[in-house]
Amino acid sequence: MLSQEHRSIIAATVPILEQGGEALTRHFYLQLFKDFPEVLPLFNQAHQHSGDQQRALANGILMYARNIERLEQLGPLVNTIVNKHVALQILPEHYPMVGASLLKAIREVLGAEVATDAVIDAWAAAYGQLADILMGAEGDIYQEKKAAPGGWEGARKFVVSRKTVESDEIVSFQMTPQDGQPVLAFEPGQCIGIRVTMDGAEMQRQYSLSAERNGVSYQISVKREPMGLVSNFLHDHVNVGDAVDLFPPSGAFTLTAGDKPVVLISGGVGITPTLAMLTSALNTGRDVYFIHAARHGGVHAFRGMVDQLAERHDNLRHYYCYAESRDGDAEPDAVGLIGPNHLAQWLPETRDVDAYFLGPVPFMKAVKSSLREVGVPEAQTSYEFFGPASALA
Repeated sequence: MLSQEHRSIIAATVPILEQGGEALTRHFYLQLFKDFPEVLPLFNQAHQHSGDQQRALANGILMYARNIERLEQLGPLVNTIVNKHVALQILPEHYPMVGASLLKAIREVLGAEVATDAVIDAWAAAYGQLADILMGAEGDIYQEKKAAPGGWEGARKFVVSRKTVESDEIVSFQMTPQDGQPVLAFEPGQCIGIRVTMDGAEMQRQYSLSAERNGVSYQISVKREPMGLVSNFLHDHVNVGDAVDLFPPSGAFTLTAGDKPVVLISGGVGITPTLAMLTSALNTGRDVYFIHAARHGGVHAFRGMVDQLAERHDNLRHYYCYAESRDGDAEPDAVGLIGPNHLAQWLPETRDVDAYFLGPVPFMKAVKSSLREVGVPEAQTSYEFFGPASALA
């Protein structure tokens, strides 16, 4: 039970977390993987090496501490965490492992003089409260997905029915259930969890669903990452006829229903969830402004598909921006980096739009700033991002 004394102690730790939160979370992950190696398949080690995972957790802990007296302010953050957990099938048995490692990290990083027994007790109570909130919300979603038409619980066996090279770096995998039964509907923008076995070890990841829902299959489009164990395995070793485990689709980054024009801005592999958003918005008759940035034509995936959609739909306007122009590439609409001048030309005259953007962090920072500069209300912008929101400020 989280008492008022506990809350006061948690609130008092905010300055410490602001200064050393990432050091704490780095130590936490080392402790977690050492004491509970069975959780390793759930974590993307590329995010560990880049520091993204540590920054995301540090941000989450800091936000929780800052709002310990008004937890209702955490709604959007909790929703994002819950959906990510559901995609990766985080279960109740994982929470005690995380809690034990977190408390141990707090004591070892801050030292016994700062992390007194009273501080550890307060954080144990606070973590218990947060775990109960998350487990309750996640349990509800698991049951909803199990009971829905085409739904299931846990892992379900799918077979790769098509493998398509989309660019120099991206390959799409269409996957059909082995049991031949229908599949759960998903919201445009959501992702799906996948589990593969590599050298006898299970690994789990989540990828955006990159094709509109059809009731019979799912499609993901995977970029080969230099340090990506699973992405390289999928590219090199998973082929048509091979089986993989999928978990029910989930995700908080989704297309909002309405009649406002839709603006979709993506960079690199960030294009994948926008494809399902694109087709869904077009099918409802909404005006769509599709803007994609790539390093060059060789890594620009799905250009042909978007061009064909534009030929069939008068309500689609599309623009491409390449960082560099190469001989032999199809011509982009602009060369360089997307900025406010581009958006001022490409967006509709009204700035009363629903805008969605995602891609590499520098790209997203530039797009967020540019949307603000050209007058798109920040409350009408959405993005998917792994890491602290302050990084995009």
